[in-house]
Amino acid sequence: MSVTAVRKDPETLTMTMEAEFDAPVARVWQVWADPRKLERWWGPPTWPATFDRHALTVGAEVRYHMTGPEGEVSRGWWRITEAEPPRHLVFEDGFAGEDGEPQVDGPVMVMTVALSERASGGTRMVLRTRFPSLEALQEMVQMGMEEGMKAAMGQIDAILAE
Repeated sequence: MSVTAVRKDPETLTMTMEAEFDAPVARVWQVWADPRKLERWWGPPTWPATFDRHALTVGAEVRYHMTGPEGEVSRGWWRITEAEPPRHLVFEDGFAGEDGEPQVDGPVMVMTVALSERASGGTRMVLRTRFPSLEALQEMVQMGMEEGMKAAMGQIDAILAE
């Protein structure tokens, strides 16, 4: 089913994506917790991700890079601030330099993942991104974050079907 709703709220500086999956919560959690599964969907289909460092424990730092169709590389990082498997995850998310370390001048977003059972079965996932400023929200939307995340999350169904 994947993405069912997207809401951007300039007043709260957030973009919220909701998705539904025909799999139990614990199984959906694994598309976050297992770096090899995460690599198969984090990023648009033409920009596959590779997670160089991955742990979903409070205080852990995650490092990844995405490789574009022409071989270009974009790097990112997460800092895990809350983790309550298999239902809740909060992390800071930002761009990284060529060394994989956080860029000090880039925007840092806070992403919150909430997984819950649907009354009709399966899982509802809510991914809420809070931006540091209206300018950062607008910049990320212009860069294609909404379309990229929708395309990325659209890959989860195939992983869950295995």
